[in-house]
Amino acid sequence: MELKITSCNNFFKIQGKLDRDNIEIFQNQFNNIFEKVNNVTISIQDVEGMDKYGVDAISKLHFEALNKNKRLSIIGFGCKELYDHFKTETAA
Repeated sequence: MELKITSCNNFFKIQGKLDRDNIEIFQNQFNNIFEKVNNVTISIQDVEGMDKYGVDAISKLHFEALNKNKRLSIIGFGCKELYDHFKTETAA
């Protein structure tokens, strides 16, 4: 499935695969997002898969939120790779 990002206010829903082939769509959608809003919620419930590029893109968005003192919420059980990445980061 092709990557699809829908939004309403500060809530974004990601559907499909987030991988090397379509990471630019994700980056364009969230480029400078924290210059415009103070909090963002991303649902990954419908993410079918994510490679290391997708995990890295969400991780960078997370660190941008931390650096700018903004709020980023990631909800849903859609992607084990992302869960494993953040689980490892908090344990380290």
